[in-house]
Amino acid sequence: MGWAHTLTWNRLWHTLGGSSPVGPAGSLAPSGLRPGGFFSHMNRTAFLIDGFNLYHSVREASLALRGASTKWLDIRSLCTSYLHVLGGGATLESVHYFSALAKHLEATNPQVTKRHRDLLECLRDDGVHIELARFKKKTLRCDSCGHAVVRREEKETDVAIAAKLLELLHRDAIDSAVLMSGDTDLAPAVRTAKLLFPIKTIAFAFPYGRKNKELSQIADVAFQITKEQYARHQLPNPYVLRSGRAIAKPTKW
Repeated sequence: MGWAHTLTWNRLWHTLGGSSPVGPAGSLAPSGLRPGGFFSHMNRTAFLIDGFNLYHSVREASLALRGASTKWLDIRSLCTSYLHVLGGGATLESVHYFSALAKHLEATNPQVTKRHRDLLECLRDDGVHIELARFKKKTLRCDSCGHAVVRREEKETDVAIAAKLLELLHRDAIDSAVLMSGDTDLAPAVRTAKLLFPIKTIAFAFPYGRKNKELSQIADVAFQITKEQYARHQLPNPYVLRSGRAIAKPTKW
């Protein structure tokens, strides 16, 4: 059965309520086959990035590389460098970066959020879509002594990534989605996406040191980002915004 006939049958199957596509040797149709009656060699790809998962990976990579610069990360360039993993025709449609500002630290260490804001401004200028969540207080109490400790946890990022994934697939804005994270909290969203959009490709790009077997098993494609790639893909210093204003790389992180 040729792919053109396979695509026609798949569309008819889904129209009639079928739950899985048909392909050679039982495989899924390639991501270049899109609903709508057209065959496309273009594989529109979006990267959805778990900012905190990536940040801790980047820190570990710098230590492993004996202090090499990794935090002034050119995320768009890094994503582009891995498009080949998805096969020929993969093009970068969009990059979505999810994070949160540690505003609760500004009173004692204002440089923490300044560095983060500077990086976000550079990334946004480079075409990366920034979506910010928030930190929320959480009180932990010792069972033995009753002493209470207030911690802050980043909230909403996983839900925001899941919502954006389903939104992009629902709008047929992409053919492939690459989740840059090793967080298993994203597993339910991926399972749902694969159930609702079986001819789309869902991939995981595991940040350095965060390979996850469970996520590898549910993804169509999974690969590891190397620590060396972080060092290779750094923003210019200074980064000159489109407005002409220059933002210098922090001298201390």
